[in-house]
Amino acid sequence: MSPITTPDVDERTDLVTAVDPDTPWQTVVWDDPVNLMSYVTHVFREYFGFPRDRAEQLMLAVHNDGHAVVSEGAREQMELHARAMHDYGLWATVRKAPR
Repeated sequence: MSPITTPDVDERTDLVTAVDPDTPWQTVVWDDPVNLMSYVTHVFREYFGFPRDRAEQLMLAVHNDGHAVVSEGAREQMELHARAMHDYGLWATVRKAPR
């Protein structure tokens, strides 16, 4: 029977890839061929509480530009928003906000 060995562990921390809790993240909603523009507006109003004008502006960005940033903040909150958008049937992702 061979002895049990443990892998070598590199304990150095790469500070460049370390998570910065102050880095803002974004929830991005993407265009899809399924959902009606009126439904996307409804979701933005119902979930985020946007007024009609803002919800329509974001919906038009999704439709015309292919995507829109609908929220920005802490990563965990943006992930919750993306999950909620999925629950509504919209395609959403989370990304780091550009600096």
